[in-house]
Amino acid sequence: MDLDPNTREKIDALIQSNDVMLIMKGNREGPQCGFSATVVRILDTLVPDYGTADVLQDSALRDGIKIYSSWPTIPQLYVKGEFVGGCDIIQELFGSGELQQTLGVEVPESAMPEIQVTPPAAEELARALESGAPGQVLHLAVDARFQNGLSLGPEAPGDLAVEAGGLKLYMDRVTAGRANGVTIDIADTAQGRGFAIDNPNAPQVTQMTVCELKAAMDDGAAFELFDVRTPEERAQASIPGSLLLGQDETQRVESLPKDTMLVFHCHHGGRSQQAAESFASRGFTNVHNVVGGIQAWSEEVDSGVPQY
Repeated sequence: MDLDPNTREKIDALIQSNDVMLIMKGNREGPQCGFSATVVRILDTLVPDYGTADVLQDSALRDGIKIYSSWPTIPQLYVKGEFVGGCDIIQELFGSGELQQTLGVEVPESAMPEIQVTPPAAEELARALESGAPGQVLHLAVDARFQNGLSLGPEAPGDLAVEAGGLKLYMDRVTAGRANGVTIDIADTAQGRGFAIDNPNAPQVTQMTVCELKAAMDDGAAFELFDVRTPEERAQASIPGSLLLGQDETQRVESLPKDTMLVFHCHHGGRSQQAAESFASRGFTNVHNVVGGIQAWSEEVDSGVPQY
């Protein structure tokens, strides 16, 4: 069956819009089928950012992508415009390490991390294993944004087994390379008692005073300064040289080299800390938060900037 030229052109543009593009049911935050969820989990493990397109929202895409790729099922993964495969193939490639090579993800040859599990956490995890289905093992996952997770499930091909706290933790080699020094403990949260995973390898945000920011400006240092407040707040007061972090700016930043110096500010420093952590989790290595925000700038650097 021939594909309509307009649909083919649309799909061409879609898969070229991102180096890694997943055609799926649902989206990254909410997969709408188990196969899509499986591939999302694998991609989250390997890369911090990738594009998705939801066939449930576009019937022309749902039907056309099968003709375009000569592949009958969804999801479908494309890397740099080339079709890689569906769910089963992605799982096989992930297990063999070929998917990591395709995505340019470095995988250590031998990675046996040292992990600490506190006695209270070990007791809770042991109980979870006992109550789980037969054949299930305990998995630790650290994704590309250094979000940590514990789950029960069958052992996957290529998994490493690490002993900690009298238990065996199973993980893929990419996770193992990110997990050295991890501590698993018990903590009380708003949702109740749960596990707290401390990972010293997670990207860090450097705190910057307003005086240090002013000195960097005076020295002509190369950095990007972003204002994460609302447009209404910015209309009241702004720091010279800053840019409002809207959708267009966010997309531009994501295309910058990962060692670009990024500096974020808000009113007092809370919202900008969250923004800085978000970009650090995407692989940026030189990320700063302005302590005290524009309020401190007005108090310590430039009294001409209005306070509100």
